[in-house]
Amino acid sequence: MPQVFFETEREGRRGYGGMRCRYIPIIPQLSKGGCILDIPRIFTITESAHRIHNPFTPENLATLGAALRLETGTRVLDLGSGSGEMLCTWARDYGITGIGIDMSQLFTGQAKLRAEELGVADRVGFIHGDAAGYVAGEKVGVAACLGATWIGGGVVGTIGLLAKSLRPGGIILIGEPYWLQVPPTEDVARGCGANAISDFLMLPELLASFSDLNYDVVEMVLADQEGWDRYEAAKWLTMRRWLEANPDDGFAKDVRARLTLEPKRYATYTREYLGWGVFALMAR
Repeated sequence: MPQVFFETEREGRRGYGGMRCRYIPIIPQLSKGGCILDIPRIFTITESAHRIHNPFTPENLATLGAALRLETGTRVLDLGSGSGEMLCTWARDYGITGIGIDMSQLFTGQAKLRAEELGVADRVGFIHGDAAGYVAGEKVGVAACLGATWIGGGVVGTIGLLAKSLRPGGIILIGEPYWLQVPPTEDVARGCGANAISDFLMLPELLASFSDLNYDVVEMVLADQEGWDRYEAAKWLTMRRWLEANPDDGFAKDVRARLTLEPKRYATYTREYLGWGVFALMAR
């Protein structure tokens, strides 16, 4: 019988690669053999058509890979790897190898299919599992966690976790939100998916916080509004198509409510106040 995983009150994300919430549960879903690890169903519905589960475009991922000056054979670890687009395209374009770990059954399956599609399944692999506490058996040149720092209990803990898998002189990648402008009220912050204004920093303060941890920021690639629009707006068509195909599903009312509210919420709050970027760090 498979192991049963339960988790409560762990800091998480509202969206799969987006904003914080109080927790993201590890949901036990029944299978023939018992229970399996998975993410909340709403994310497997809203982001089922996403290749990138963050406000990044394919061009952003390519820019990041080029900016890191990746060499052929560089080994990359990706905690919270989603549908595997970063590892798969970097294996194709830059010759890296690596492993990704994600708790979503659907996204892990999509990642494996993407690796086969791009002809890189012999260079990158994907594990369906809980990335919290995962340490690579072989040290890597790049250790990444993009948009899922709840894995380590926040940015500080996630950097510490990634450092355990990193070879000397390697690079840590952290994907994290920041305020484009400080929300005027706590209600506005909550409209952006945060619990409070204090959840995020302005960009200069976020960069300084890495320095305070004794890391040099050696590169960064920031999402733009196109990246945010593709990440958020793409969910709306996915939800509409799902509703058309599943009108009698017991979850349909929740999806309908989200589709009704999300465009206005996003345009009013997230698009105006929240940034997101990937930051490359090297220990001093």
